[in-house]
Amino acid sequence: MVAHSKEELVTVMTKEYAKLEKLIGDIDEKLALTPHPEDDITIKDTIAHRVHWNDLFFGWYADGLAGRPVHVPAKGYKWNQLKEYNAKVRQETADQSWDEAKAKLFEAHARLAKFIDERDDKQLYGPRKYDWQGKYPLGRWAESTGPSHYRSAAKYIRQIKKALAD
Repeated sequence: MVAHSKEELVTVMTKEYAKLEKLIGDIDEKLALTPHPEDDITIKDTIAHRVHWNDLFFGWYADGLAGRPVHVPAKGYKWNQLKEYNAKVRQETADQSWDEAKAKLFEAHARLAKFIDERDDKQLYGPRKYDWQGKYPLGRWAESTGPSHYRSAAKYIRQIKKALAD
């Protein structure tokens, strides 16, 4: 579901975060740090990645507000270089513990929820204000940062759990 209003965005964000939180709630550190046999990515890596992209969103927004150049997805990277960029993110968060990754996810979610709460429908779904947004309204960017990332994280975590159980 793609949200088209603040109310829909809050609903989908609450729903997808609750699902992710429930899924990771019973995962212990050993499982969280065990790499997927096919791609060497852990559950902790998956959560840390989502937190990082939340930070990117706030960086894009702050740079746009300040009139600075906005580097989407990140300075020195294009969308077709996400595999390399995400590997760099995993390397940067490699020393993070499972508890730290979960705490950061909670903080990132709270920050995004507050950001959405402080804006109205026009600010979230009105005409785009910054070039970095492309054709999407701010609410769609917030959705891709939160609920869409929560959904994809949950799907991938279930895949990791299944692969490790086999």
